Amino acid sequence: MPDSFTCGADIRLLDSGYAREVRALLFQAYRHEPTYCWLFESSRSGYEKRVLATVRERVKQHFLQDLPALGLFLQDRLIGAALIAPPQRRLGVTESWAWRMRMVMNTGLDCTLRYLQYHEAVQACISTDEVHMLPMLGLDSAEATQAHAEQLMGSVHDWCAADEHSRGVVLDTGNPRYLAFYEYQGYTQVGEVAIGPVTEHVFFHPNPQKVALTHAVG
Repeated sequence: MPDSFTCGADIRLLDSGYAREVRALLFQAYRHEPTYCWLFESSRSGYEKRVLATVRERVKQHFLQDLPALGLFLQDRLIGAALIAPPQRRLGVTESWAWRMRMVMNTGLDCTLRYLQYHEAVQACISTDEVHMLPMLGLDSAEATQAHAEQLMGSVHDWCAADEHSRGVVLDTGNPRYLAFYEYQGYTQVGEVAIGPVTEHVFFHPNPQKVALTHAVG
């Protein structure tokens, strides 16, 4: 993928060599998220260890299955990352029994079941298999600006749009702070899920080619 230098940052396709940096960045991005606070019981001792284990196992399985990930770099420092699950393989990580066993060992049975139920509930909001999903997406809050966030999202959309089998991109969030940003990026809400006390919003962003084709047919 060619580098772009908007806002002084560039986008790169990541491989397992970046796993450690991706884990550290995503842990910081998710540790205070409302959804994760409920899933992994932030009021109980060991919460951060459970979140760290979840991020570690998700990133490990993602790269083991050779799934794509994009990174946003500022002067060779990773300040943003997006894990991408293509249409044909978007359920693979949580269907792995090895991953499930490691999750139970590191986070406990109850938290693992909560995580799986959350994942299945989000999947149920999606009416087609022909979408890319972003299971994890994060930026370094100390260095990344909104312009960097927009650059990363735009690169994700462009990368996913190159797949002729995809209709667009799906992501979800339980943090109300991000709703306006995703809507500004062209996402529309396609579902809501109750994750304990948290309302998880499921968003869809259509691929430009699909939009153009729909208009042409219409």
